[in-house]
Amino acid sequence: MEQFKVTRVYADAAGESHFDEVFYPLTDGGPIGHLSQSVAVKEVMFRKVPAGYKDMHTAPAKQYVVLLDGGVEIETSLGEKRQFQQGEVLLMEDTTGKGHRSSNLEQRERGSLFIVF
Repeated sequence: MEQFKVTRVYADAAGESHFDEVFYPLTDGGPIGHLSQSVAVKEVMFRKVPAGYKDMHTAPAKQYVVLLDGGVEIETSLGEKRQFQQGEVLLMEDTTGKGHRSSNLEQRERGSLFIVF
């Protein structure tokens, strides 16, 4: 079965942030490819992050973040780090707790698409 992987960042009961992986099953849509079930969303925002961005914060809302034109390193509150590249999708759910740190992989502006639900 085809699946689409999304990396999830969430806070546990103690407020520590962690990584997880969520897999969305895809069904055969014929000539247009494979599709997931639809997800209801509230709003879409575009964001440009300056070159030297490196900030510890919680997610302002439960949202997908699609990396449009640059990579990011995410560090959990426990110090685990992972790097994500252009085109990858993150599911940010740590709206409470200690948060996570985001830093651009390159010293240049980075664009993202936020899909809030």
